[in-house]
Amino acid sequence: MASQAVDAFKASHSVLVTGGAGYIGSHAVLALKDAGWKVAVIDNLVTGFRWAVPDDVAFYEGDIADGDLVARIIAEQQIGAILHFAGSVVVPESVSDPLKYYSNNTVKSRALIESAVQGGVKHFIFSSTAATYGTPDFEGPIPEQAPQKPINPYGTSKLMTEWMLRDVAFAHDFNYCALRYFNVAGADPQGRTGQSTAGATHLIKVAVEAALGKREHVAVFGTDFDTPDGTGVRDYIHVSDLANAHLLALEALIEQPDQSHFLNCGYGHGYSVLEVLDAVDRVTNLKIERLLSGRRAGDPAALTADSSAIRSRFGWSPAHDDLDTIVTDALAWERRLSEKAV
Repeated sequence: MASQAVDAFKASHSVLVTGGAGYIGSHAVLALKDAGWKVAVIDNLVTGFRWAVPDDVAFYEGDIADGDLVARIIAEQQIGAILHFAGSVVVPESVSDPLKYYSNNTVKSRALIESAVQGGVKHFIFSSTAATYGTPDFEGPIPEQAPQKPINPYGTSKLMTEWMLRDVAFAHDFNYCALRYFNVAGADPQGRTGQSTAGATHLIKVAVEAALGKREHVAVFGTDFDTPDGTGVRDYIHVSDLANAHLLALEALIEQPDQSHFLNCGYGHGYSVLEVLDAVDRVTNLKIERLLSGRRAGDPAALTADSSAIRSRFGWSPAHDDLDTIVTDALAWERRLSEKAV
């Protein structure tokens, strides 16, 4: 049940979602709307889709680094909090084009944070990543206190934004929550939005595309890891559970304006590549062709989240922690996507 502070904020302010026409951002918009928040979206539509934003949500096509535009949105929509999803997310691309990532994820985030401070926006939730941890030198779930040693420009560009938020919160009337995601998958259970970007590299997205004949096979990179079946193990989180985590974070920032947070978003357990592909075969009653190949450089054997902090601090309780459910929702969206002109 929301507190009086949250209810008062809802009545007088809107929430700006950057990248709200993209995969995770569009789910956050729906979660906010479903919970009665007033929402506005800014997206440059480079990877997002205008149809992913509901018609009754104020939409601004533009760049988060456009200070004049962001200032106008803050004033017009009475923005009191920002959920920041806009950015670039493909790890191999960050290695081949690092300047793009330092521009989109770091420089533009700095501009957005400055606009927030100048516009009197006091609460900021940042879409960060488990890539800030790099490759841990220990086994088991990763806690938030683990050393942050990113091994690619993507992770570094996100970590630098975390540092900026830390320093800005120290200097201004401003608090933040950096949510470090692991592997986001699935789609809105009601079929309203899902992962729609062409050429996506996420395993579950790739696997359901293969199941529907959009790909000839699924590549399995590495079969000799020190895991039960030799393939890499990852922590997959349903995108709707992740969106809910953002709502809880928003309430926490409003209720405790002198506290900031950095928290993992994952289930605390993982599935191997072969287990994911088996789940897709099971849900579709098909057999995806698997192309076994060598490891990719830098891929760790297992990455899972210690998510005890977000559970205890925010009372986060995932509703979709089931691999077959995640695959079922992803598959249903992929089928709907086939009918859309994207």
